[in-house]
Amino acid sequence: MAASGGYAGGGQSYRMAADALRARMVRRIVARGALTDPAWRAAFAEVPRHLFVADETVERWDLGARLRWLADAYADQPIATRVVGGELVSSSSQPSLMALMCEALEVADGHTVLEIGTGTGYNAGLFAHRLGPDAVTTVDLDRELTDPARTALDAYGTPAARSVAVVTGDGALGHPRRAPYDRIMATCEMPVIPGAWLSQVRPGGRILAPFATGLVALTVRGPDDAEGRFLPTPAFFVALRGAQARGPVGGLGERLFGGGPDVDRTRFGLTVRGGRQWAWRDDPRGPETWEVA
Repeated sequence: MAASGGYAGGGQSYRMAADALRARMVRRIVARGALTDPAWRAAFAEVPRHLFVADETVERWDLGARLRWLADAYADQPIATRVVGGELVSSSSQPSLMALMCEALEVADGHTVLEIGTGTGYNAGLFAHRLGPDAVTTVDLDRELTDPARTALDAYGTPAARSVAVVTGDGALGHPRRAPYDRIMATCEMPVIPGAWLSQVRPGGRILAPFATGLVALTVRGPDDAEGRFLPTPAFFVALRGAQARGPVGGLGERLFGGGPDVDRTRFGLTVRGGRQWAWRDDPRGPETWEVA
């Protein structure tokens, strides 16, 4: 189990508070029906989120402020971690949503994972806990994100966390050097599914990505062939950045799901095949389809 002192100079009482708050966070996520897999439940119970979202503006001598910040770190809410020119560039997602995504990726022992969007490094830490050493690669666009994530993973200090490959680069290109992967997870909104990802996933592998205000889970059949359905929940993420990014098809989420809270998103899917990408309802070859690329 990792040392969970986290914030610089945390003493025993501070560590105990962090442990208690993290345990409460896990109980609340479980009560909502997530973390049914004991291995994922253990990861969320042990990986110290506060270590990855540390607020350096909190004075170290102000114990009250530090404890309030610690409570925020373990609330089931997203935390903005980097804003540039008024634009949100990086955040730590709501833990219950992260739990849903981790389980939906359907990893198994021995799998390797490529994460697109390192952010704080917390998600990579969770995957490292679940899969063990040398199983996780994570990519983000600039060193202002990857360097702190690397530092936090090293501070967490388990062999698995220290073994995470943190790569500075364009996530749309994946990371072919460590391919093939069994799973790819994106933690940024995608305008399309990059072809490079399909060529870096083993046949039968899985891609989970935020897309059109939802989360789509694709099974990869080959280097230009993937298909799957949306998860039930809506999801809103920071958009992909980089040379490969482009504007999303205008209002695609609205056209697919209609903006209604009761829409059954699992009726909708996405197909990537033959240089085309199209969304659909009920049947990829049916009458209700929407061109994406």
